[in-house]
Amino acid sequence: MEREFDLIVIGAGPGGYVAAIKAAKLGMRVAVLENREPGGTCLNRGCIPAKAMLHASGLYREMKEAERFGIFAENVSFDYGKILAYKEATSAQLREGVAQLIKANGAELIYGTGTIVSKGVVKAVTKDGEELLKAKNILIATGSRPLRLPIPGIELPGVVTSDELFQLTEAPERLLIIGGGVIGVEFATVFSALGTKVTIVEALPRILANLDKDFAQNLKLILKKRGVEIVTGARVKSLSAAETGGAGGLVCTFEEKEEEKQVSAQYVLSAVGRVPETAGLFGEGFSLSMERGRILVDENYQTSEEGIYAIGDVTGGIQLAHAASAQGVVVAESLAGHMPSVRTDLVPSCVYTEPEIASIGINEGEAKEQGIEVSCGKFMMGANGKSLISKEERGFIKVIADAKTGRVLGAQMMCARATDMIGEFGTAIANELTVGDMLLAMRAHPTYNEAVGEALEELAGGSIHSMPRKK
Repeated sequence: MEREFDLIVIGAGPGGYVAAIKAAKLGMRVAVLENREPGGTCLNRGCIPAKAMLHASGLYREMKEAERFGIFAENVSFDYGKILAYKEATSAQLREGVAQLIKANGAELIYGTGTIVSKGVVKAVTKDGEELLKAKNILIATGSRPLRLPIPGIELPGVVTSDELFQLTEAPERLLIIGGGVIGVEFATVFSALGTKVTIVEALPRILANLDKDFAQNLKLILKKRGVEIVTGARVKSLSAAETGGAGGLVCTFEEKEEEKQVSAQYVLSAVGRVPETAGLFGEGFSLSMERGRILVDENYQTSEEGIYAIGDVTGGIQLAHAASAQGVVVAESLAGHMPSVRTDLVPSCVYTEPEIASIGINEGEAKEQGIEVSCGKFMMGANGKSLISKEERGFIKVIADAKTGRVLGAQMMCARATDMIGEFGTAIANELTVGDMLLAMRAHPTYNEAVGEALEELAGGSIHSMPRKK
């Protein structure tokens, strides 16, 4: 049995399902193959469940600290099982919504594994058997899976990835996290709020090493204040079972400053990144150009084979759901003969710690590397009324602008609602707005967002609510 489509999408994650819906809206006949749940890693094993747990654990921490606001709550506790149920219900609702959207827009969702056997031909293996699907174009959106470093002991019981950590039925007493990137610091935020003793071991000199250094410095202080132990510049040598069980069932041996040290934990989370998911993707005798496991694509997301495209994590680029979604939209528009409606080079980076972290465009260090003369406007959130009301910690907003033209080139935020507010700067950069252009808009008081205006005013000659700069 063979069926023909205009586009076959392999993978119904945030890249694949968005591309499929967009293509269907543009008049294409579309099939989407998914061998797990619609929504992919982000909705089922990544951003959505993680943010649900961040919300629940953050609420628990706020209740325990409510005395700061004159609110007294006794015997505050949590039911980890109910937190998990809330997390699962959130994902399930969104998952069902994705499936309904695909169907409602006229695309066909096929639950099964897709294997590209030749140009324009995909073998679909479902519970009902096999069938061949043909299409003018194929889009690969299979995402990624957690990376496990080749460390002795990495396969021991109790050593988990983010996928398995979500399946624990009780909050750990002690958790060691290998990796101080986004995944590591978000889980450290969740479990430290729930009373888990958390240790982060990071090989690089600082946590969040790929983001602005101000983020790392401030977040490290905040996490340490909340009881998280952070070790940077450390190389993990091995994992082993402890001689005694209990909360210290595993031992991590690492080297810091040429000195060997050990930390015990009930569980060890491997949070060192993710690798492209290509298992079973290609049939015998068929392949695409690849490098270190990632599928190589050109500026239009086309692979080495004409008519076959790839987006998202499987290409090894920026591994963010919204980046994959934007790429999916651009591919669908291109296939329909439309100009792209979104810039895929402007990707907001977001970290859902407390406070939140968000950035877009370039930072001061990158500007210097690129030889761009810039001005920097920075406003500390300690002078923001809304931040004082909610007692936010160590927040700031920083704006980077071209020193000659005043055009906004980047922004870095560490404050409440940062991940919501960063979009204003994405719009500004995409439309080449200047600092003056952005200052034309009045911002409401009291809001976190009015601090954006303060940072811009600092660039334009001096913020109203900052102390004058020394001449």
